[in-house]
Formats: sequence, C-alpha cells, structure tokens
Amino acid sequence: MAEMSKTQRIAGLKPGLVATMRSPSRQAQTAMDRLGSIKHRYDRVIWSRDPQDLPAVKRIPLRLARIVVALIGDFRDGEITLRAMSLVYTTLVSLVPLLALAFSLLKAFGADNALRPTLARFLAPLGPGSGAIVDKIVDFVANVQVGVLGAIGVVALIYSVLSLIQKVEAGCNFIWRVREPRSLGRRITEYISVLVVGPLVILAAASLTASVSKNETVVYLSQFEGVGMFLYGVGRLLPYVLYSAAFTALFKLIPNTRVHLSAALGGGIFAGVLWQTASTGFALFAKNAGNVNAIYSSFAIIILLLIWLYVSWMILLLGCRMAFWIQHPERLMPGEYPPRLGSREAERLVLRIAVEVARRFAAGEPATDISDLSAQLRAAPDHVHRAVERLVVADVLIEAERRAATHALVPARDIGRIRVADILAIVTAGDASARLAAPRQAPGQALDVLLARAESARTATIGDTTLRDLVDSTEQFMEKTKPSGLSTGQKM
Repeated sequence: MAEMSKTQRIAGLKPGLVATMRSPSRQAQTAMDRLGSIKHRYDRVIWSRDPQDLPAVKRIPLRLARIVVALIGDFRDGEITLRAMSLVYTTLVSLVPLLALAFSLLKAFGADNALRPTLARFLAPLGPGSGAIVDKIVDFVANVQVGVLGAIGVVALIYSVLSLIQKVEAGCNFIWRVREPRSLGRRITEYISVLVVGPLVILAAASLTASVSKNETVVYLSQFEGVGMFLYGVGRLLPYVLYSAAFTALFKLIPNTRVHLSAALGGGIFAGVLWQTASTGFALFAKNAGNVNAIYSSFAIIILLLIWLYVSWMILLLGCRMAFWIQHPERLMPGEYPPRLGSREAERLVLRIAVEVARRFAAGEPATDISDLSAQLRAAPDHVHRAVERLVVADVLIEAERRAATHALVPARDIGRIRVADILAIVTAGDASARLAAPRQAPGQALDVLLARAESARTATIGDTTLRDLVDSTEQFMEKTKPSGLSTGQKM
C-alpha cells in the first residue's frame, strides 16, 4: 500500500476520502467548462450569420435574440442602472411639485378628483400600504398654496419639475447616443407643453375608462356569457394597451433625434408589457414581504416605494434602449460598442464625411446632419460625432442652425481651397498629450526617420488634391456606375 501523504496522516483521512473531498472542485470546473462551451456555441449561432441573408422567419428571431443579449449587456454595464437611481432621487424631490401643478390644472377643469385614482393605480404594486401613501400625498398636494410661496418659491417649484423632465430626456439621449440636447427655447416650450398636456391626458383616460365601464350597452352585453368573457378579456388586456401606448409616445417624443414609429412602438410594447407584469409581480412581493416589515417596521412602505420607483425607471430606460436597437439592428455586434477605429479607418471616415457634405453643398441638395451621415455611411454615431467635431475645429465644416433636432453641416469655406492632406492631418495629428517621448537611442531615431519618409511619400502622392477634386471624382464615378435604365427613365 502506498504511503499516505503528510496531509492525510495529519487529518487522519483515507486517500479515497480525500479524493472524494476534492471532487466537488473538479465538478465545478467541469460545469464551468460546459457553460463556456454552451456560451461559445450560442455566440457562434447568434453572431456568425448575417440576418440580411436569412428569410424573415429566421431573421426576426435572430435579431430578437441579439437584442436580448444586447439588453443584458446594457444592464450589466451599469450606466442605465445608475441613471435609474438618479431618477429615483429626482422623483422624490420633484414628486410633490409635479403633482401640485397637475392638481392645479385639473382643478381648473373641475376634475381634481382624477388625481387620486391615477396615483393609486401607479402605487398599487406597493400592496395594502399604498392607500396611506396616496392619502398623504394627495392631502399634502391639496394643501400647497402657490400664492404663499412668492415668486422665488414658484420658480423653485417649476424648476424642480423641469429638472425631472430634463433628466429623463438626458437619459434617453444617452441611450440614443445623442450628444446635443434641446436648445433652451425648445426645452422651455416643450417641457411646459408636457406639463399642460399631461394632466389633460390623464383626465381624458380616466373619463374614458369610467364612461366605458358604466355604459348601459356594455353593462347589458356583459350579461351574456360569451360577450361577458370577451369583455373580461378586453378589460384585462386594456392596461397593457394603455401602458404600451404611453411608452410609445414617450420613446417617440423624448429623444432629441428622429425615432421611427415602428421602433418606438416596439420599445413601447416591450416596456408596457414589462411594466404591467412587474406591477403584478411586485404587488405579490409586497403582499408577502414579511421580512421587510419585520426589519424596517413602519419604514417598510418607504423602502418598497423606492424599489418600485427604481424598477419603473429601469423599465422606461430599457424600453428606450429596446427602441434604439430595433431602429439600428446593424449596430448589434459582440464585444465593445462602438468598436474602436484604427488610424486608417478614422481617416477614411473623416474623408467620407467631408466629401459627402461638400457633394451635397455643391449639388444644391439639402444639408445633412450627424444622424443622416451615420445611417448613410453605416457608422456608429459616436464615431461620426467625433469626426465632425474634428472637422469643425479644423474649420473644414460648420454647423448651421435649423429647426430640426440637430444642426445642418455645410462646408466652412470654398471646397476648392480645402486640401485633402490637411483633412488627413486632423486625424494623424492626434492629441499632443498622448504622444510618445522623443527617442534617445539610435533604433528609435531610425524608426522615426523611416516613418517620416513614409508620411512624406504619402503627402507627395496626395499632392495638392482638394476637396473639390474628390467631389468631382465622386460625381464622375456615380455617373459611370449609374444603371442605363435610370438615365433613360429620367429622360422619359
């Protein structure tokens, strides 16, 4: 019999028992290897195929699978969760001022009673204690006297409300990768419109629901078994439809960019269904949360309120992200997004942007913007925005004001005087702080000489080629590649 090891003698264990104790670690490693193999196989199925080459029956599920993976990645990154937490804090500060303004407007229309059921419906997932919170909030709002606040108090009240709307817009702009917020004038007018129209929409929805439920025809038809079951199903489905419609409107209007209705609808349905489902699930959780009540006692309802606000804002931001991925499926890719561009790719993108803007300007076509360029060049908006910033700083392009959500891009000067070499120098110059120190040894100096010669040779090849020359070459190439039938059709 082989001699036992020192560890085995000290522990007084048999060799077989030691092997048995070590087996769980091997089993865990085997399980991790299997999970890694499954993930590798899953990634290969999801990312190795081009959805454009597949029929609709396979293309749609593949894109949905990619969107689910992307949403999980967005959640794990943590940026959306941080913004949701920030919105929870802002909501606590702005809730009473917001409801006070809504209450004042509804009171002017004689419908101040519509605020309580709407608030009760939103806080219903908090369980039996939600009624007490609704009563406290409504009583507090009803006792707010705007006339006593004075001018400074009214301004602070309105500012706290507008800050909440501004933070929601900032979150949606981040999700849509929009760097330019609305102008101050647009913010004031559109935010005030939301504050005025929002309570009226609540009033209309409450009135519609009450009138339908009390309609004599509906009450009479509900007595029949088949019709009653149908109306019951419609009643259960109606909250999903209303919430989906509300989220669709938010995703269409809030981001400071053009959102397709199909994308907003897809994100709205996702968020509406998720919100209603989460509402039902959270209500069950709050009802059976005995441990929370035992630990926090009377503060338990406040903890549940904070959690529910966080869940609600997370659903809104994830739904907005869903709309983004639906509108831009070409940006669904594994790994980092947007992928980092190499120096050659960055130079190519800068040149393509400059040529496209100059071509439109020379042809008398409408000016383009970052959103259009991103879609036309099939490039990430972050990359396009960074390239445009470089071109603007270098006095190659300027951003002209217009009524649309973004600025129009036009050449800053005569395109016949803008040299291609100068445009490329925008990228190759880089950030001075990121440059390497000058080499002191011969190998490094020799390498610098070689690279300088290569750069000089490229500059000599480009010569004095201007942006006008590239535009003319592009027009000639487009004429050569234009189908003959198109020109014939134009003559007709």
